[in-house]
Amino acid sequence: MRGAQEGLRRCEWWGRDVGRKSGEWGELELGRERRRERERRESEGWRNGEREREWAREGFEERGGETGGEERERRCTREGVARESVGERVGDEREEARERGRRERWGERERESREGESERGRERRGRERGGEREWEVKEREGLREKGARERGATKRERE
Repeated sequence: MRGAQEGLRRCEWWGRDVGRKSGEWGELELGRERRRERERRESEGWRNGEREREWAREGFEERGGETGGEERERRCTREGVARESVGERVGDEREEARERGRRERWGERERESREGESERGRERRGRERGGEREWEVKEREGLREKGARERGATKRERE
């Protein structure tokens, strides 16, 4: 038994040296499993992300080279693909897209201010027409409920 315990202690300390006697604890099996997995990956050409780079290249060509930077970036990160295969251009394109988005948003805001119509303005006008927003009703009900609770009214009275 002492030998087995020593084997276990050894494998706890140096995962590598999984004691020959500690098979009973399943460490040996785990090691075997890992090795099998690694061998399978290597035989399929997974070494150093070759496979992922290949996929990235194929996808890159499918999507017609340089277009759709954002989408490509998303796809690549989702598949955990090696970045450099797609090229550093992705970062620049992303920045450009962000800038474009910012410009478009500003354009919208300017248009709204020109038309004197913002989301808030629309809501206010709706209220003036006598239509009460659903959330306003809920809010009022909630406040009534809260007030009753603070007064210490019983649940029955509250309803």
